[in-house]
Amino acid sequence: MKKIINPWRGMEGYNCYGCNPDNRSGLRMEFYEDGDEIVSRWQPRPEFQSWGNTLHGGIQAALADEISSWVIFRKFRTSGMTSKMEVRYRHPVHIDGEAITLRSSVKQQRRNIVDLEVRIYDHAGNLCTEAACTYFTFPKEKAYNEFFFRDCDVSEHDEQPL
Repeated sequence: MKKIINPWRGMEGYNCYGCNPDNRSGLRMEFYEDGDEIVSRWQPRPEFQSWGNTLHGGIQAALADEISSWVIFRKFRTSGMTSKMEVRYRHPVHIDGEAITLRSSVKQQRRNIVDLEVRIYDHAGNLCTEAACTYFTFPKEKAYNEFFFRDCDVSEHDEQPL
């Protein structure tokens, strides 16, 4: 896997809840390219608990939404916005000190509409959550001019997340 280089890191005004590594209240996600999939290993923190050692469902939805956008950044070299998301919670994701894994890929594309699938696995590899996201992609000019998207490169060397 190759680590995806965050194109906004260090940019003035950048404070994304999902991917800014310096946002103390945020998720601080990192992403890797693994063939057709984008992967994130993420360490749950106690402040994201809902009840009884369980990761809040809204946080799981935010994780799914964020990794979907990184599929668009990397695979389509543009940005856009989520227009629809359906989440299915199959099993609780426990906050017990171990990292979880997210995987996302493109299901289909129709012009500027992209359907994505997201899967969230617990530390033991059990499928806990599935999401179907529909993304509206911006023309590259709009992504560059209005959202400061430049590109989404990967590191030169293979890396393993966490």
